[in-house]
Amino acid sequence: FEDVVLAVAQRPSNNTMFSADQRVEMAREVVRNYRNVTVELFDGLLVSFAEKRGIHVLVRGIRAYSDFEYEFQLASMNRHLAPDVETMFLTPDEDYGFISSTLVKEVARLGGDVSNFVSQRVQQAIAHRYGEEA
Repeated sequence: FEDVVLAVAQRPSNNTMFSADQRVEMAREVVRNYRNVTVELFDGLLVSFAEKRGIHVLVRGIRAYSDFEYEFQLASMNRHLAPDVETMFLTPDEDYGFISSTLVKEVARLGGDVSNFVSQRVQQAIAHRYGEEA
């Protein structure tokens, strides 16, 4: 893609470790060396955000078949709401298919090493959150 927008949802959730602003800041730091990538915060429907920005392709990750069922339903609804916005699915390397944010948070909370699964910046933020040294 010529330009990529990393869209960060601004939704209140009990499952997020960091605020929307913190997630945006960390994402911007992680992608800062990619000139064609911007990070933007959005609220509401992703397809509405995409239409407003002139985005025609959503790239979503699927780890396992269980993800596919939900993502397929979401893509179908999005196509109904915004027929000009397509969804593309990417799958991870087999070595990383088991990783989820929930699992990473649990390992970190219990003092495990998550450095192979998150960027150094995110690892530092997680360690700070749990009052540890990164």
